[in-house]
Amino acid sequence: MTHPYFVDAPYPRVLAHRGLTVDEAIAENSYASVAAAKRAGATYVESDCHLTRDGEVVLFHDADLRRVTGDPRRVVDVELSELTDLMADRGGLITLRTALEDFPTVRFNLDVKAPGAADAVGMLVAGHGERVLLTSFADTRRRAAVASAARHAPTGAVAPATSAGRETIARLLWGLVARSPRLVASSLAGVDALQVPERQGPVRVVTPRLLEAAHRHGVEVHVWTVNDPADMSRLVGMGVDGIVTDRVDVALTTLGPAPGHP
Repeated sequence: MTHPYFVDAPYPRVLAHRGLTVDEAIAENSYASVAAAKRAGATYVESDCHLTRDGEVVLFHDADLRRVTGDPRRVVDVELSELTDLMADRGGLITLRTALEDFPTVRFNLDVKAPGAADAVGMLVAGHGERVLLTSFADTRRRAAVASAARHAPTGAVAPATSAGRETIARLLWGLVARSPRLVASSLAGVDALQVPERQGPVRVVTPRLLEAAHRHGVEVHVWTVNDPADMSRLVGMGVDGIVTDRVDVALTTLGPAPGHP
């Protein structure tokens, strides 16, 4: 059964990678970048979750602040108020709580970056499962966040969608090479999407065989991070279900506008 995260939504999926930042003064994963993605017509926004020193989940990619703010400290060592001040002239800090409350029509694709953030992320998204997909490179972290969402969910709430971590994807690729239907099926069980690069070094990840196997098990395939319009069209022509891109505005024009956005 298709997860509600994908129901009544534009296809192919276009996921705004860390929002939309065409203005150099605006940082990725900032409040302004999420707002810009929504204005551009994005249904899906991909973002990342870290935990501040005082326990607030913030949308931030790196473990430290150096690249975005010039501050060398780690996110986990900074209080929310300090990080708010540091991001004030970079588009504004956005917490996961605020993202869910201020952008109620946006569907969030959340990568749990910090091990300590899994429980807090699950608790915050527990009542929003129909519009949240949880993922992480670490399958243990992904599963912890999904389990937390289940523990904190109100009665009758939908569990978040989820996409596979590195270990699961590696197991799937080995199953495809070994032509093991059992290993492929077990790898794809319990996930709603594979979110992968087209290639990993010399290894081609996105192949007709992977696409066929995923679709046979009701799993979507999303490719990151694709910014060239020709590559977007080529991948969708292969059968890819979604494109994760820094230029959601370009992708929506290339692949077709979302409903209500001519």
